[in-house]
Amino acid sequence: MEKQTLLLEHNYRPAKDPAGKPPAIIMLHGFGSDENDLFSFASELPEKYAIISLKAPIRLEPYGNAWYNIYFDNAQGKFSDDEQAIASRELVSKCIDEIIKKYKVDGENITLLGFSQGTILSFAVALSYPKKVKNVIGLSGYINEEILKEGYAKNDFSNLNVYTSHGSVDQVIPVQWARRTEPFLKKLNIDCKYSEFPVGHGVAPQNFRELKEWLGKR
Repeated sequence: MEKQTLLLEHNYRPAKDPAGKPPAIIMLHGFGSDENDLFSFASELPEKYAIISLKAPIRLEPYGNAWYNIYFDNAQGKFSDDEQAIASRELVSKCIDEIIKKYKVDGENITLLGFSQGTILSFAVALSYPKKVKNVIGLSGYINEEILKEGYAKNDFSNLNVYTSHGSVDQVIPVQWARRTEPFLKKLNIDCKYSEFPVGHGVAPQNFRELKEWLGKR
């Protein structure tokens, strides 16, 4: 399968066996990064998956991209542009449809793998459109209820699974925010595994091993 044109720029690694419809992992990078960041460890993920790493639409200066702006100089502290976040939520949702069609992957076996802002957006897409997502791997992020689709709580989440992790000394996103994720999801009867590791805003090697083990059981 050759690389296709999508609504968003992206990196692509085909599944080892392109016959049939392979499962897919769609990567959403963090604020100030790009499609090459998470894709750098694509070779460490199971070969049965097609991997698509999306580039966020908002260009930052002097470099990097974002799914939505964060205004660090806001009087109340960090202020997320929720309107931009909702627009990106819809854009990623449309990209999932494109990926299923153009890359001929299994539409019932889509995993979103996000880091930081990419995790926040992954949760927004999965909770708003759970029929499109089977698994979420959320690294160093949290759930922002303000960017979930109205009426999301009435959705059928019976096929959605979540692995989420956070650094216990994260200096960017407080670990207290992440600790709300598991109880929030369990109230919606969503299967969720939450782990903490003694690191900052990043992914520890043991964290990566654990998420691979979790994915292997899905």
